[in-house]
Amino acid sequence: QVQLVESGGGLVQAGGSLRLSCAASGSIFRFNAMGWYRQAPGKQRELVATITSGGNTNYADSVKGRFTISRDNAKNTVYLQMSSLKPEDTAVYYCKAVRVPLEFWGKGTLVTVSS
Repeated sequence: QVQLVESGGGLVQAGGSLRLSCAASGSIFRFNAMGWYRQAPGKQRELVATITSGGNTNYADSVKGRFTISRDNAKNTVYLQMSSLKPEDTAVYYCKAVRVPLEFWGKGTLVTVSS
């Protein structure tokens, strides 16, 4: 059973920074890719950033240049460094892991950006 546990969310002022962590149970080498998604109130869940097992990254246009996804294989953890945060970044952020054809999700961590 794969477990993903997100942490690091909280309340931050616009322009501030936060680092989210996603700790996986067991080696993240098992996964083809991992990523961060977010869901704002009343909106659909959307992709934020992904990173493959080979280290290739992909970002939503709305976060390019502000967010950085990274992985620490030794700690079985994926991070999302968020900078220059905006009120529109407010959402529940979810971690996702893919081991084709399976997908695994964490329960999410809330990020609130005040103006």
